[in-house]
Amino acid sequence: MLLSFLALTALCCVISLIKNRKELSGLKVVDIILFYILFINVGLSGLMAFYGHAFLADQVAASIGWAPGSPFQFEVAMANLAFGVLGVLCIPFRDGFWLATGIGYATFLFGAAYVHIRDIIAAGNDAVNNAGAQLYIGDIAMPALILILLLVRSKLKKRSRGLRPL
Repeated sequence: MLLSFLALTALCCVISLIKNRKELSGLKVVDIILFYILFINVGLSGLMAFYGHAFLADQVAASIGWAPGSPFQFEVAMANLAFGVLGVLCIPFRDGFWLATGIGYATFLFGAAYVHIRDIIAAGNDAVNNAGAQLYIGDIAMPALILILLLVRSKLKKRSRGLRPL
């Protein structure tokens, strides 16, 4: 699922960049990339993760290498639902909303990465959704990229308004 969302994000970014190529600036490029990452990788994937953790909880737990039947699975589902909704709401809302969504999402996923890495070290859990692409791309690289893009966006916006960047 992770790779499908990444491919969809890349495709949407390329199409949008080509469509807007005559009016591209550094800020516009960052906005396009950040928009699709927030909408697809935070919003749509968050909604999909909610569905999995809420309605396919035992299967998802098994794919992570965890015991089925934990009530915490539903708590994780609700956190994913919250970020899914926030990601989708990045369509009409921008600026501070994008920043808050990105910081919250990164905090959640860096925390998840910590739990997965601890489980790999302590229990040797190398289940597909505990280690590998989901951990390194989904839980570490994607939230880091979002934070970097938000920082770059902030600096470019200040520069475009004639203000000194941070």
